[in-house]
Amino acid sequence: MIKRDEALELLRKYIKNEKNFKHCLAVEAIMRALAGRLGKDEELWGLTGLLHDIDYELVGKDLSRHGVVALELLKDLLPNEALEAIASHNELTGHTSNLDIAYALKASDHVSGLIIATALVMPNKKLDEVRVDSVLKKFKQKDFARGVDRSRIMYCEKLGLSLEEFVKVSLEALKEIHDVLGL
Repeated sequence: MIKRDEALELLRKYIKNEKNFKHCLAVEAIMRALAGRLGKDEELWGLTGLLHDIDYELVGKDLSRHGVVALELLKDLLPNEALEAIASHNELTGHTSNLDIAYALKASDHVSGLIIATALVMPNKKLDEVRVDSVLKKFKQKDFARGVDRSRIMYCEKLGLSLEEFVKVSLEALKEIHDVLGL
């Protein structure tokens, strides 16, 4: 399995947009925290989150390839369960998975966007201003962060976590890397 420093180097090779890069770091942080909470392999789950969008800029507007191209880039670098999660996190690929790591990745991908969007509407645009109840309130507002798929966030229930507990774990994970995210 690839080491984190090698994964970061590889990600930088393919992800040039800083916002996209920070999104990958955010998903990594949430995935690591979830793995710790659920007694899973934190390194594996973290790397899966970190590398899940490695092909995003490569595929351009052809999102049906997003996840599939990643499989080609990562095939000898990550275990099959991580590859399956990455391929299935984008439903347009036709790949599906019932693995916990796949449910976690789908939920983490979207909750990161919701939490960051919530931080950006705070007075100082900082994660330390965000509370779990604020995120839950924004979750219910369908016109807020429209690109966030609330049904995918609810995959947290397949992991045995309530929405509130999942948001709490995710928010704490992002607060730990606020400086890297610039929030």
